[in-house]
Amino acid sequence: MSVKAFELVPAVERELLMGDKARINIECIECCGKHLYVGTNDCFIHHFLLEEHATTKGMLSYTVQKLLFKYLGLKKPVEALKAASALERIIVLCDATVSVIDMITLEPVPSGGAKIKGVAAFCVNENPVNGDPFCVEIGVLSARRRTVQIYMVYKDRVQLVKEVNTPEQPCAVSLDGYFLCLALSTQYMILNYSTGAAQDLFPYDSEERKPIVKRIGREEFLLAAPGGLGMFANAEGISQRAPVNWSESVMGAAVCFPYVVALDEGFVTIHSMLDQQLKQTLSFRDGHILQDFEGKVVLASTKAVYVLVPLPLERQIQELLAGHRVEEALALTEGARRNIPKDKFQILHRRILQQAGFIQFGQLQFLEAKEHFRTGQLDVRELISLYPLLLPASSSFARCHPPLHGFADLNHLAQGDQDKVQRCKRFLITYLGEVRSTEGANGCREDVDTALLKLYAEQDHESLLDLLASPNACLLADSAPWLEKHHKYFALGLLYHYNGQDSAALQLWVRIVNGDLQDSTRSDLYEYIVDFLGFCSNPDLVWKYADWALQRDQTIGVQIFTRRPVGQDQVKEQKDQVNPDDVITYLGKHSQALLLYLEHLVLGRRIQKEKLHTHLAVQYTDRVLSLLSQSPPVDQQVSVARDKLQLLLRESSLYRVQLLLGKIQECDQLFLERATLHGKLEEHDKALHILVHQLKDFPAAEAYCVWGSASRDPAYQQSLFHLLLGVYLDRDLPSSTVTGELEMAAVDLLNRHGEVFDAVRVLDLLPEGWSLQLLRPFLGRALRGSMHACRTSQVALGLARSENLQLQHDRLKQRRSPVLVSQKKGCVLCHNTFSEPDCVCLPGGVPVHTHCAAQRVVRDSPTRRQLANSNNHT
Repeated sequence: MSVKAFELVPAVERELLMGDKARINIECIECCGKHLYVGTNDCFIHHFLLEEHATTKGMLSYTVQKLLFKYLGLKKPVEALKAASALERIIVLCDATVSVIDMITLEPVPSGGAKIKGVAAFCVNENPVNGDPFCVEIGVLSARRRTVQIYMVYKDRVQLVKEVNTPEQPCAVSLDGYFLCLALSTQYMILNYSTGAAQDLFPYDSEERKPIVKRIGREEFLLAAPGGLGMFANAEGISQRAPVNWSESVMGAAVCFPYVVALDEGFVTIHSMLDQQLKQTLSFRDGHILQDFEGKVVLASTKAVYVLVPLPLERQIQELLAGHRVEEALALTEGARRNIPKDKFQILHRRILQQAGFIQFGQLQFLEAKEHFRTGQLDVRELISLYPLLLPASSSFARCHPPLHGFADLNHLAQGDQDKVQRCKRFLITYLGEVRSTEGANGCREDVDTALLKLYAEQDHESLLDLLASPNACLLADSAPWLEKHHKYFALGLLYHYNGQDSAALQLWVRIVNGDLQDSTRSDLYEYIVDFLGFCSNPDLVWKYADWALQRDQTIGVQIFTRRPVGQDQVKEQKDQVNPDDVITYLGKHSQALLLYLEHLVLGRRIQKEKLHTHLAVQYTDRVLSLLSQSPPVDQQVSVARDKLQLLLRESSLYRVQLLLGKIQECDQLFLERATLHGKLEEHDKALHILVHQLKDFPAAEAYCVWGSASRDPAYQQSLFHLLLGVYLDRDLPSSTVTGELEMAAVDLLNRHGEVFDAVRVLDLLPEGWSLQLLRPFLGRALRGSMHACRTSQVALGLARSENLQLQHDRLKQRRSPVLVSQKKGCVLCHNTFSEPDCVCLPGGVPVHTHCAAQRVVRDSPTRRQLANSNNHT
């Protein structure tokens, strides 16, 4: 697609150059800064001064002043001019001779050594390998030989430094560093004149068309190839750019990045080096010279000189964006990177990306728009401002100037298309959700979060609660009315809570539960309020709403207190803790909640306080007695209540036993509980009597013995089981009673727990009429236990004897070796010296006094201290 990249501006008119001389034609041009040099076919060099001026429309125009003209006296056309500004010289090719003239006066250099004869063409090395700033390196094509010569041009002389042979007669040359790009008679080639390495490029016919060899950058050349192509080639002979498709009759080319300018018989064509597309065509008749000088593209016909003035890059880009040619605009911007200072380019690049993003946003290309917004570091408020009422009223944001887009707001963009509006809103939700936690939201987090909240509420988005439950910067003054407008009362409560207004939040939520406000966000809002109060740091709010919660459901409402940390002695006192005694007093009118709270303290938190344990036991007892007093009692409820009471009575040792015993003493249905309480008082005989004779629950009696002897020594356990056996075999009862069930219970007890009993005592208690077959399991277990004890003692005796034998062996070993004792040597136990030869030798041969050793033997076990007596002579 076309773009206006250049304007053709006249520089030197015909009248100024040649007056009324019709036969004078322009042969060559050279431009150095403001100085323009024109060589003509009548052997004149004309020197002009070009002054740039900006028009009212911002375009460049030129005023020209003719400074000087000079006749070279050869009556031949001036074929080429090259300026050497460092030397203040002009290198001239005329009549196959290269000479040097003064840049200001156009006078020849006095020295005769500043000439090269027999020259067909020459070029200047713009990337010289010689480090001398006061000389110019040129490549010269010989008119008669197949050679290329390298010369150094000084102010007053020229010096040949290298000559390279070529396979064919060269027609055109361009030089960069050590690399010569040559157009031969039938092909192009790259030649390294330092190493002699050559690389053929591609063939062409020099008789059909004029060859073009143009250096366009470091070690890169532009060549006119067959088929009307402009080919790029680097010093290695590789093309790293796609070719430009220009005309077959092209006669000159120049580069003004990122464009390639070509001149043919009737037109100037301008192609992009970025996408190789034709961007502009200018009509230009009789043109035969096209050259670029330090970024300035100069054209010449046979009679006049023109300048191709490039439009400002930003203007070109804006024209592309105005035509919604986003990719071309971005490519042009990126291609200009190397020609623009880094800081300026970054500013330009970001703005172009932002504009491109808004263009694609308007076309609903949201993925591309988002990528451009991110890369261009867009102030996200530019996007939010398109959506009416989303920015907070307190926001100080003002849109960028000049504007990044032409939209007044979202309604202007959508033109009444509601589907388009909704799609744009969904995109903004996604985009804000991604950028709010990145650097893109720095400095405007309040605006971003408030806008996101408004969108969530309006769209009934599921992420609204997530936003308010996490750290956010939503402005309460702007957000609260918006949430009320869309009936998001639960979300508004979360916003109040995040801003430290828990009282307002609870008041709002309670109204929702009571039905005063309609909001179906949470069906379990009552449970949520209870949970919220359970962790609320304001005790006043807890007490204020606790009664409301308990009146609705005591089972759930009591969780307000059961989920809180316990104050007083249990944990360090904190301001958000509630005293358990205060809670118990408060729950006095809510019996079910009180019971649950006591269970929480005693069974859940394991608080070891007699007051709490007794209170819970009394609550359990009253509950059981209340259920038993109903007519008829509900068996399942009674069973559950009794199980809880029995478990507490067994597991706890902190309640007041006598108080509970007095409460159930008159109840003839709570024998098991009474037995447990008697057991707590160590009144095992009463407990077992109740279990055996009143309940007749023999398994319960055995379980009682196991429970009562838990964590006690074996002797206590044995005495308890003997006590139960004695209750079974009580001879003071009528003989008819000690039969049947009791006898069988006694047999079962012996057979199941025979290892606990003392067999001798049991045999004394048993009636004489019992058969051995009946007691066979017990007797067998007792016999095995006796034999095991006997054998265990024999093993222990054998081990003791072995240890004694080892000690005697060690003693004999100590007697064999002498132990030296003297008055200068002290006892290691009492640190006194020896006054007599009698001593005791410790393991290792250390002598000690006999009385010290005796005292040590008394203190320590002899199995750990192996002593050996020895009488030694000094």
